[in-house]
Amino acid sequence: MPVEFLGIATTNDASETRAASTRSFDPAYLERIVRAHEDNGWTRVLFAYGSSGPEPAALAAYTASRLQSIELLLAHRPNVSYPTYAAKTFATLDQLSGGRLSVHFITGGNDHEQGREGDTLTKDERYARTQEYIQVVKRAWTSTEAFDHHGRFYDFADFHLDTKPVDGHVPTISFGGSSDAAFRVGAAEADIFAVWGEPLDRTQEQIDRVHAEAAAAGRATPPRIHAAFRPIIAPTEELAWEKAHRVLDAIEARKAALGGVLSTRHPVDGPENAGSQRLLEIAAQGERFDSVLWTATAKATGGAGNSNALVGTPEQVAEALLAYYDRGVRIISARGYDLLDDAVDFGRYVIPLVREGVAARDREAAAGRAA
Repeated sequence: MPVEFLGIATTNDASETRAASTRSFDPAYLERIVRAHEDNGWTRVLFAYGSSGPEPAALAAYTASRLQSIELLLAHRPNVSYPTYAAKTFATLDQLSGGRLSVHFITGGNDHEQGREGDTLTKDERYARTQEYIQVVKRAWTSTEAFDHHGRFYDFADFHLDTKPVDGHVPTISFGGSSDAAFRVGAAEADIFAVWGEPLDRTQEQIDRVHAEAAAAGRATPPRIHAAFRPIIAPTEELAWEKAHRVLDAIEARKAALGGVLSTRHPVDGPENAGSQRLLEIAAQGERFDSVLWTATAKATGGAGNSNALVGTPEQVAEALLAYYDRGVRIISARGYDLLDDAVDFGRYVIPLVREGVAARDREAAAGRAA
């Protein structure tokens, strides 16, 4: 089975450990970091979404015109546009990129952040809206005739999309979350279900939940699983841990300099979303799990999204990732704290080892079937 790797596309080099040394909006840096992923074995890059950030669809279009092979994952919040308009935007981007587009739907786990753009629905209402939104988008992509829709959140008549995705291809739909509603909606509608990197046993719990919800929704094939980590690698284990503690010190120093916060989108204390609550609960149980999983970075950031680290040599981190692969993870999201250099290093030193390990597993499985 193939394994895929997801990196990040950004317009500056800021992270939890550092302020931007580039301009806050730097198209040259965007092209440079995406090219670093394209040149070093990554499958695709994510164009993230935030209420105060640049519009990711425009960034994806810009990138598609300059790089020819890297795939593009566009994050999208349903509250910011009507689903017919979104379906049109996505199909246009798919055409411009030659079929390289995937879409990651974000329901939103923070009421205050959602409210910044006028979204006042409750969390459960947001998930119900996201499900209806995805259904409309998929129908717009695939319907050969005009159709009407009369739903809870959207109502329209006689819509037809002339500009379809490339050659009948339907962009992959990605979805994430850790609440009951997230599992129910994502398992029913998505091609890929994304989870934050957790210890192996907790990850297995989430995979099992996705599969159970997919079966309950009548799906014969469940979504593929995507897990996200922050790799911290060095040539030796000792150097990797020295680097990890420098990263943690930098996070704490930056947090102190910013008055105890790292992001206006995510509180360090008392996060609302279930995924961050899970990460903080795990961090409270200990700093190290399995072979190289380190929770101190998640604790320091309030479990802000992708925040658990994998610390070790490239070989140790690759072996850890293969353990997740053996549990059923097929897409690995990785983002370092030095965005550009870490993307290059992970691509050069970790991705080939993981792919070799997956290929060896495939050979063993083929040999077993032949026997």
